[in-house]
Amino acid sequence: MDTERLIATLAADNGYPTRPPARVLAIAVPVGFAISLALLLATLGLRPDFMQATHNPFFDLKFVVTLALALAALPIALQASQPQRLPRRWLWLLLIPVSLLALGIVAEAAAPPPVPAMTRLMGHNALLCMASIPALALPLLAAALIGLRAGAPQRPALAGAIAGLLASGLAAALYAAHCIDDSPLFVATWYTLAVALVTLLGAAIGSRALRY
Repeated sequence: MDTERLIATLAADNGYPTRPPARVLAIAVPVGFAISLALLLATLGLRPDFMQATHNPFFDLKFVVTLALALAALPIALQASQPQRLPRRWLWLLLIPVSLLALGIVAEAAAPPPVPAMTRLMGHNALLCMASIPALALPLLAAALIGLRAGAPQRPALAGAIAGLLASGLAAALYAAHCIDDSPLFVATWYTLAVALVTLLGAAIGSRALRY
């Protein structure tokens, strides 16, 4: 018997999965999203010019990139919840938000009037961004970990990290509704750092919470 079959057998013997991870995620993640949304509205709120900002393509791009990250992480998370090895072919999905963001940076640099790169990078609320995205991600991370715990991940830390990507992508999309910094360069810097923090937190928690 090979290793992967042995893991699958042990998982079945221990009662994993009692419920399909996809079904648990379908319930837990919307609940977590609702909690995070309520937290956003109760604390930061939407940016004052939200409706006008929707006419700015770089404002819209923030949602495209962050939701693309969350949507890319979802099928990878479902794969990581299984007792088999995570196929590398799924990881290419994470290149989609990266590519979209890179295109945005190039487009902004070429658009008039020219704005200094350092001004675009630093923005107005870098520290608030770094603090808010992880805070908004906590209910979503808990929801994602609950969903993955319904499976039997072979690599708990990796599964937790993917849960962190899913949670931080959705949290970043929520924060984008408040954020007045629309530069793709700002997003590539500060949103990415915040996402990395949540991913590391997911890996740390997942290494224990998703072990079976």
